[in-house]
Amino acid sequence: MIDGKVGFLYLDKNAMPMVALHWEKYFQHICEKYNKIYKAEMPKVTPHVCRHTFCSNMAKSGMNPKTLQKIMGHSDIGVTLNTYTHVGFEDIQKEMKKICS
Repeated sequence: MIDGKVGFLYLDKNAMPMVALHWEKYFQHICEKYNKIYKAEMPKVTPHVCRHTFCSNMAKSGMNPKTLQKIMGHSDIGVTLNTYTHVGFEDIQKEMKKICS
């Protein structure tokens, strides 16, 4: 129990909740290992990149924007929709095809 909270998914070797720095080091190690083996380098991946990916994927799946805002912990919906949600040309094509059907 830490500050009255229990049930953490991931704990470090000292039984403390893992923080972003832990994950950043893991990701860095994975990227370095991958880049030693393969010619095409893996781009830098961080926990924050995963946060953007999660938000974009949830928005693309049709999740209610206000629900997504709450999950992401943003006080302003603009941060959720304009900063964390990324769409590409394929996403635009898909939406246009839906409208035309």
